[in-house]
Amino acid sequence: MDEARTTTRRPGLRAAMFVDFDNVYLGLQALDPQAARRFAEDPKHWADALSAGGPGEDSRRFLIRNCYLNPVAFSKYRTYWTRAGFRVIDCPSLTQRGKSSTDINLVLDAMDTLTGVSEIDEFFIASADADFTSLIQRFRAADKLTTVIAAGAVAFAYREMADSVVESHDFVAILNGTTAEPIHAVASVQPQREAQGAAKTKPKTKSKPVSAAIREVCDLVRTAPGPVVGAMVAHRALTVDPSLKTDWGGFGKFGTWVAQIGQGVEYSPSRGGWVWDGQRFSSDDLPVEAEAEPGIEERVTRVTDVPALSEAQFRQLFQAMAARLQEQPVNRSDLSRLVRDDCVTAGQPVSRGAVNFVIQGLGYVNFQLDETATAEALAAAWTDDVEELCRVALMEFDDGERQSLRRWASGGFLSA
Repeated sequence: MDEARTTTRRPGLRAAMFVDFDNVYLGLQALDPQAARRFAEDPKHWADALSAGGPGEDSRRFLIRNCYLNPVAFSKYRTYWTRAGFRVIDCPSLTQRGKSSTDINLVLDAMDTLTGVSEIDEFFIASADADFTSLIQRFRAADKLTTVIAAGAVAFAYREMADSVVESHDFVAILNGTTAEPIHAVASVQPQREAQGAAKTKPKTKSKPVSAAIREVCDLVRTAPGPVVGAMVAHRALTVDPSLKTDWGGFGKFGTWVAQIGQGVEYSPSRGGWVWDGQRFSSDDLPVEAEAEPGIEERVTRVTDVPALSEAQFRQLFQAMAARLQEQPVNRSDLSRLVRDDCVTAGQPVSRGAVNFVIQGLGYVNFQLDETATAEALAAAWTDDVEELCRVALMEFDDGERQSLRRWASGGFLSA
């Protein structure tokens, strides 16, 4: 009987999904309200995307789909989830401050699953709450694949403990249908462990490259006096072929796209990303970081994942964001793209991921991104979020260090 069950078992990884509805929904609300609505009202769409896997990769069978939801605030979404095959667990507030019972219910169910009869290969935790770090540690200790779906800033330790992280922008792209091949974009973050004997997935190649953008990149790096910052290269490629902004020709991210160009074009993700002509330069020609002792900026970026931008880059980011908000209403996805392009044009290139991180942080401190926003107000609100991230990470500063932190994070708008 055991052999019969083994031979007739359906293919694919056996997976379990645990969704902290409140955390994900509120995180998406701060990032993209339209994506938040689609998350809440059409869970089958993104769950099926995760189940299908990508080309050459295993599919998944979600044997368990649990959603933990505060019935007082979000009961209207219950039917959408039950209809999509999720088991909805009510987690009402247990304290006067509104703390729900989601954490304890989710952890207890996950541990029951880990030690239960069903052999689960992969555990999904949909939450950016670092309180689940210890749970992820238990999964890894049991040699289980772990994937975190984040809709917000993810603590460094939580990120590092998971095998894979579906980042906020990737999840939003799936929810909004703006990624050409979203299933591959998600599945590609899942590494296959050698202990399980799984072969590593080969990078996806395209038989029909985006020739106009590739020619522009090749011309740029071959005439540049040295390695070119990645944000500048991305800006030039998108200027020639705006369609690349959807999913970088199916490669998901700029770094993956530019790395496969060949033709002597080399790429390194080091310090924000650099591109160069391999016939004239090498990685040894990348700008050398200052030899001074680590400053407050480096300490904060290492511990909290705050973007490693300079004071001047932060200042330009806030100025560009304020200018765009005052022009006309714009959704947050377009805002990040426009601000990124404006910073590149102004000679202070920043990545779109860095802009998204700042926008996300502004959402966490309930800053309203509208036409009334000024660069100074944006800088102050963002600095408040950075200080909160440092507090949560148990970072301690003296008065001088705190002043340096506020001056750097605010782009020089705050000095104390």
